[in-house]
Amino acid sequence: MRRPARCAVTAMLLLCLARLAAIPLAQAQQAGDSARAWLSRARIGAYGLGPSNAEEIVRQASDTDVAGIEVDNDITGRYESFLDPTAKLRSIHAVAEAAHRRGNHAFVYISGFECITANADTAARSMARDHPEWLQRKISGEPAIFHAGSAFWIKKGDEDAWVTPYAPEWRRIYMERVRQIAATGIDGIYVDIPYWKTDFPGWENSWASFDNYTVAAFRRKTGLDARKDIRLGDFSDPGFRKWVLFRIASITDFLAEIRRNAVSVNPNIAVIPEIYPGIEPDAVRVGADVYELYPVVDAVSHEYEFGDSDDHTAASRGELDWFLYQVGIQTFRAFAQGKPTWILNYSWDGNPRVRPSDAMQNLAMSEVMAGANFWDAPGHVMAGSNDPAMRRRIFQWIEANQDHLFAPRTPLGQVGVYFSEATRNFYPEEFVTSWRGVLLLLLQRHIQFQIVTPRTLSAFHGKVLVLPDLRMVDEVEMRELRRFCAEGGKVVTTGAANRRLDGLPGVTAFPDDPGSRYLADARKNPVPARAKVPEAFLRAISLKTQYDLTASPHLVVYIDQVGGRTLWFLANFRGLLAGDAEAPIAARNVILHAPLSAGTTLHLVPFLGTPVLVRGTVSRREVRFDIPRVDRGAVAWTEAQTSAR
Repeated sequence: MRRPARCAVTAMLLLCLARLAAIPLAQAQQAGDSARAWLSRARIGAYGLGPSNAEEIVRQASDTDVAGIEVDNDITGRYESFLDPTAKLRSIHAVAEAAHRRGNHAFVYISGFECITANADTAARSMARDHPEWLQRKISGEPAIFHAGSAFWIKKGDEDAWVTPYAPEWRRIYMERVRQIAATGIDGIYVDIPYWKTDFPGWENSWASFDNYTVAAFRRKTGLDARKDIRLGDFSDPGFRKWVLFRIASITDFLAEIRRNAVSVNPNIAVIPEIYPGIEPDAVRVGADVYELYPVVDAVSHEYEFGDSDDHTAASRGELDWFLYQVGIQTFRAFAQGKPTWILNYSWDGNPRVRPSDAMQNLAMSEVMAGANFWDAPGHVMAGSNDPAMRRRIFQWIEANQDHLFAPRTPLGQVGVYFSEATRNFYPEEFVTSWRGVLLLLLQRHIQFQIVTPRTLSAFHGKVLVLPDLRMVDEVEMRELRRFCAEGGKVVTTGAANRRLDGLPGVTAFPDDPGSRYLADARKNPVPARAKVPEAFLRAISLKTQYDLTASPHLVVYIDQVGGRTLWFLANFRGLLAGDAEAPIAARNVILHAPLSAGTTLHLVPFLGTPVLVRGTVSRREVRFDIPRVDRGAVAWTEAQTSAR
């Protein structure tokens, strides 16, 4: 590096450290939490950041209702700037200042373990040639080096290398870069796909990495030799189970260290990883488990592609895919425990049978009704929009209704469904199938529920707790399950439940796993009304509630407490066909029921529409609200009438 560059960066870093030292720790933490409140209401747009376009980026973003500007100049993911970040740091500082002058926020993209050397075929240096010992490797010793054709973002002549987080000198430099970025005043650091390299062809079942640094770290942790003492891919092998947990912990610790370094310089900064696996088995394979990551970061951006089509865009989804998309997002929101959930997804990729504006509306509606932040991009890149005018219209509607969409929600449902991370880790296919099937059934039958996790089990005081295919259970979980039963709660198990659960009083067991069966039948008969319903299971979990509804099974409805009010969030997927249908068929004759104490006036805000009032019909101590039709979706809440003076 050139010494003047280091001096300039060091001066900026020392200034920020001096300012931080003058602030008491508790005060700094409180101020940082307040400064990060923008994350929960972000309306995200992405832009390529160059040396002289900061002002133009912020002008374009602010003029189109973007609130949360992603900029990309990737210091850590390009070998040249990994070595000398000076020019890019200046650009980051410029865009941070420009955003703040406009009252906006900006965050900058950096790669996790990926590092590209441009024109490596002719360059004097490259990451892989300079530091082959840093690279992730298969158990055969093959290094994680890729070239054009492996992925669309790798250009001809470039070298794409993936580093192990256990390379000490690389990690030291990386964390220095994080501190330097934080010192620019940027509002967030966006860490892209920090995972073990297991997604490119030929690497899917490698369970990398077996480089010397990682193998040594595993030996220190467990006493085992990862190359000799584990049976790769055998979940019954105790050694392999330790390898699975070690790989997950490694990614989690890496993100936690990034955040510690960032806030040590700038207590207001946020760290947001982008993760593509969700609840599925891929999370175990790549090691980036969002259940573990949410507690150590400020938000998670989920690149949660979904569907059976090759293009994985919203335009390719059928109705069942949309329902399972809801299952995933609701699970993320439970993991987050109030932290923001961003969804970076793709609505349209050139399908001539679907208008991009329709695909964008379907995607936005599905996400915000579930409480997640909307970020759409064209094709499979981050920046831009398939339809800028439609994006602005969507953002304007979200902004007008953000107090309802993004305020903390408390589900009214007294049925809990338990996500067992340990079971998912060691029985991924079986657990995820059962989990999806149970939640799909509840969504399509409009049974309100809460998702319960090992972190929230002690706080759950509902009436029924469903344990889908729970095979792994520890002493802490058993103690809380006994407490729940002693308080009068009812436990319902499905599938191959752990034998230790037999000791719980009053357990209702469904060993045939109705969740898995329901999902299998839904795949054969994707129209909800035709799927075979496990009636005995439904009777075991159904509860009478004050707030209820009568509606088509094509409609997803969440009933939540939000800011002292009860809100309904309605999402309609009726008639959406993979690659064909542009807009859902209207759901008609939706009936909402509420106690008389809630009031007799319903405020209804259709998706992209304006509020209307619905007068209720009083019957005994209940109010009935008749909604003639719901097109894409809607938000609704009741309000008691006050007498005029």
